[in-house]
Amino acid sequence: MTTTEIKTNDRATAEATTVRPNPTTAAPRLNFAKAAPKAFRAVIGLDAAAREGLDPALVELVQIRASHLNRCAYCLHMHTTDARRAGESEDRLHMVAVWQEADHFFTAREQSALALTDAVTRIGDAGVPDEVYDRAAAHFTEEELAHLLALIFTINTWNRIALSTAKRAGTDER
Repeated sequence: MTTTEIKTNDRATAEATTVRPNPTTAAPRLNFAKAAPKAFRAVIGLDAAAREGLDPALVELVQIRASHLNRCAYCLHMHTTDARRAGESEDRLHMVAVWQEADHFFTAREQSALALTDAVTRIGDAGVPDEVYDRAAAHFTEEELAHLLALIFTINTWNRIALSTAKRAGTDER
């Protein structure tokens, strides 16, 4: 068995045996914003700074994709709702989860951002391969690329906050 097969099998086993809280029946967990207001405001500040200079539609696609990968229903619901309000098509929203097989729904720039989102979100699997980074660097200026990376860092942080505090999808408590 190769290292890749072992990693894949380990991930499949972990996902199959992972028990997640059921937000519809789980006891309420801490309110992160109230319990750590300075930390919460810092994440909000990073989120706002990360978005600067990036197309709002691209921002939502990145946030949706990371939320898919992290299995964060709360953030996925929030960002698909925001994307719809901003005029994003249902077709594209449905295709984000399978963007590599439906690449014709996305521009080359969006595809490079989604590939980078996949790599950074799953950084423990293989790091960020040079070809993924170089692809994104070909479509974004250095400043835009730094903002895109910060956006990916931020949505992964939000996903972890929502998942660890058992935020319930559809409540959109911001």
